[in-house]
Amino acid sequence: METHPDIVAMRNRHEMAERATTTPMAQGVETLAFLTGLYLAASPWIAGFNNLSTLAVNNLIIGIAYALLMSGGFGRAYERTHSMAWAACALGVWTIIAPWVIAGDVSTTRSIVNNVIVGAVALLLGMAASAGAMAERSETGYDRTGRYGMGRR
Repeated sequence: METHPDIVAMRNRHEMAERATTTPMAQGVETLAFLTGLYLAASPWIAGFNNLSTLAVNNLIIGIAYALLMSGGFGRAYERTHSMAWAACALGVWTIIAPWVIAGDVSTTRSIVNNVIVGAVALLLGMAASAGAMAERSETGYDRTGRYGMGRR
């Protein structure tokens, strides 16, 4: 039973996933993403635009969601969090466009500069996490559902 091809392939896949999550790059991306989410949540009070209540509430909610999303699964299942990384990218794009989309007059220089910079960082970190998850998937040869056939043959 120990030498069955499916068991050996599963064991190899889990060992590679464990190695991927312990790399300095994966840990760095996860840490920076968590800190980016925390900053985004606190940014209305740090950057000083807390009188724009709709954008302040938006940044608080999106920041907490981003921090939880990026730190929620990457440590345990890095190769299976590809879709979570793309959701983090979507939150980064939303952060960039939020000052223009949110109802009310939120077009102050501080709020725009803050959201564009933080949104761009969030987007780049989400893309880095997605690239890491995709690289892991292609190295193991398995897709997210556990079917063989992706990547190297």
